[in-house]
Amino acid sequence: MTFSITGHCVRTDMFGVAITTSSICVGSRCPHAMAGIGAVATQNITDPILAALVFDRLEAGDAAPDAVASVMDGREHAEYRQLAVVDARGRTGHFTGARILGTNRVSEGDHCIAAGNLLGSPDVPTAMTDAFDASPEEHLAERLLRGLEAGQAAGGEEGPVHSAALLVHHEQPFSLVDLRCDWDDEDPVARLRRLWIDYEPQMQPYLDRALDPSAAPSYGVAGDP
Repeated sequence: MTFSITGHCVRTDMFGVAITTSSICVGSRCPHAMAGIGAVATQNITDPILAALVFDRLEAGDAAPDAVASVMDGREHAEYRQLAVVDARGRTGHFTGARILGTNRVSEGDHCIAAGNLLGSPDVPTAMTDAFDASPEEHLAERLLRGLEAGQAAGGEEGPVHSAALLVHHEQPFSLVDLRCDWDDEDPVARLRRLWIDYEPQMQPYLDRALDPSAAPSYGVAGDP
């Protein structure tokens, strides 16, 4: 049904999630990040409010495993949920309920965690964290996307995936990267890769326009050469 990688960049203090699933618009409900605090993937039969509750606990000073336990212990319908978290110090926490679909696994790497359900292979999450850990010098978005691609290559989901998303937060209360393929019949992860290739050279100019329009490059459109 879903596989994801959630990570933190030690060099830049960025946080983010890359995720893909068989259902539509995964980016609208499953990946979450907060600058300076952490990142959360909430998946399987998804309850997006879990991310907000985890962020509350992280902001209160809980480590990722404690934040997850605080939110999920005794929670109604917890048996349907899967949760993966990385906190500001790169610690990871996770929860997988008893009624999660199909083959499910979690892999914890260096400042990252991969989780999946209804997997085509139990090796998928480990392939994802290995790929993430292999390129610490790259931008966090690139590392997350490489992790997602590695998971797909290792077996991916048991059936076809149809949507994918890439989310990164850094310093600001808004996202630095928020790219989504909301539906694709063939390969949403490949479409997400193409979006990142197109967006990466424009990423800093868009941030500059938000922070200081007078110093930002022009749009290069009619009326703003």
